[in-house]
Amino acid sequence: MRGDVIVEMDWCIGQVLDKLESLGIADNTIVIFSSDNGPVLNDGYKDDAIELNGTHKMAGPLRGGKYSLFEGGTRVPFIVRWPAQIQPGESEALVSQVDFYHTFAKLTGYQLSEEEAPDSQDMLDALTGQDPLGRESMVLEGMQYKKVFRNRDFAYIPPHDDDFICQYTGNEKGCMSAPQLFDLHDDEGQLNNIAEDKPELVRSLSAEMMNEIEKDKTR
Repeated sequence: MRGDVIVEMDWCIGQVLDKLESLGIADNTIVIFSSDNGPVLNDGYKDDAIELNGTHKMAGPLRGGKYSLFEGGTRVPFIVRWPAQIQPGESEALVSQVDFYHTFAKLTGYQLSEEEAPDSQDMLDALTGQDPLGRESMVLEGMQYKKVFRNRDFAYIPPHDDDFICQYTGNEKGCMSAPQLFDLHDDEGQLNNIAEDKPELVRSLSAEMMNEIEKDKTR
């Protein structure tokens, strides 16, 4: 992201927060800052992003970016601000944006029907820092309906028949004909595919992922 865009974004967010303060409701207002995907430099815009990027790593230590099945594409910025309920700090809790629906329904006292938002989970305790773990797992979707199964320790990418590199952006999409498994505690950058070393775990995570997908089909 270009510096002038970051400055503009910072100013706009500041305007929102300043208005909440002036209205006297900042302490009891939840503000969430996030993104819909990981970063990308070349996404069709003529903004010289690649030339101006220099040595900056757009996804930090993570592999991939927008359109990618790797963490650089599926893990996104996520900041929650609620001064009356949340102390400043960091959390490793696993949360999906899908969980907003159930979480805010609970917060407002809205009763969900059995058919409503079936994939959404109540993550209020995770958002407020009371629960350091959050979800046990989630199914993530990359470009063109390709899936990733993520739990608190591992990322499992099943075989996908597609290009490994996105022809439009140059990002690694992460598609391979063989399964990929990464231990995110020891290998945050997903450089070491351990699928061949842990075939039983691959089968287990694959079964969990397919079970979740099949449950969605019956809902």
